[in-house]
Amino acid sequence: MKKLLNILTALLLVSTVSLAQKLPVDSIFANYYKATGGKALWDNVKSYNIKRSYSAAAATPYDVNISASIPEQSLYKSKTIMKRSFVYTIKGNEGWIKVPIAQKMDVKDLSQAEQQNMHLELFENLVPFIDYKNRGFIATTVGTETLNGTQVNQVELQGKGIKYNLYFDAKSGLLVKQRETKAGVETTTDMSDYTKSAYGIMYPSKLVVVNSTEKKPLTIKSTLAVNEQVNPALFKR
Repeated sequence: MKKLLNILTALLLVSTVSLAQKLPVDSIFANYYKATGGKALWDNVKSYNIKRSYSAAAATPYDVNISASIPEQSLYKSKTIMKRSFVYTIKGNEGWIKVPIAQKMDVKDLSQAEQQNMHLELFENLVPFIDYKNRGFIATTVGTETLNGTQVNQVELQGKGIKYNLYFDAKSGLLVKQRETKAGVETTTDMSDYTKSAYGIMYPSKLVVVNSTEKKPLTIKSTLAVNEQVNPALFKR
């Protein structure tokens, strides 16, 4: 009987310690904002421009230019591969793709699913939990764990048709890994080389992405500019 009581006491202690370590989700997000420049800067983000280079083993490298206006719910993405540029754009409730054919650009509507994906990217290009409550997401702290020798706080962010598992360095507060599950495909992104933008926000300038379909690491190098001029002509059909 005494042995059983000792076991129950030990289990209760482990449970209590685990609960004590589980930070409120908004505290984890607040720590990230603080570590990357401060909430005041993040609250004032209205637009951004991102330049990315993509490379993978035994694959043709390509570049992507991204411009976004958050208040207008507009996102422009130009993917250039072997000197051909494919342009994806959403503006409010509209979305289209421009495909180079000979000397012309063929314009077609994006499907509703494609538009929804780009609306997610509008925030995900920065961090997926921006204004998450008003965007219909539910965030829950999963708990603490060790990831590559580092203690992290894991958060689950659930939205319509998508789920993110986010891993924050418990010491620095930085987001170091993201696992996205959407339409049966799991995409894992490791984030590193945090760099301070001219605006003052820090961002991971190196991403290594692997999805459950292709299973090949894709390395992305990025530069970010915040609240600099975004050419309105980019959002014209």
